[in-house]
Amino acid sequence: MSYFNVRVYGLLINAKNEVLVSDEEEYGFRFSKFPGGGLELGEGLIDGLKREFIEECQAEIEVLSHFYTTDFYEKSSFNDSQVISVYYLVKEKAPLQLAFKDKIYDFDAEGEVLQAFRWVNIATLSLDEITFRTDKTVAQLLKNKFAVQY
Repeated sequence: MSYFNVRVYGLLINAKNEVLVSDEEEYGFRFSKFPGGGLELGEGLIDGLKREFIEECQAEIEVLSHFYTTDFYEKSSFNDSQVISVYYLVKEKAPLQLAFKDKIYDFDAEGEVLQAFRWVNIATLSLDEITFRTDKTVAQLLKNKFAVQY
């Protein structure tokens, strides 16, 4: 049986033209992505995104605009579902109170499920450090739109 897995992500860009990236490890599998996650049954996209930011970042956000929706087939890395991801540009309602990291996979804790956050300059954002195909697509679109060339 195949099914759709609808996911929603927030692209939070700070005043230094850096985007918030989430480094995660679940049961030994490491990945870097944008903050967000799976939609729950009965939940709208924006409500789901706001919930995800409260759960992951302990932060309330305002959704500014739609940025991208998956327009190709992507199978989930975790099950047999087809992933459809929707990305929004967002801004925080108050400064984030997170322990930001400078290097990838710099976790403070140990356990089965780990998460850490980094600000990454959009101009130097490496697609090789972003794990999933849709997130790589969005990272390239961010670079095309927001990377400041000097």
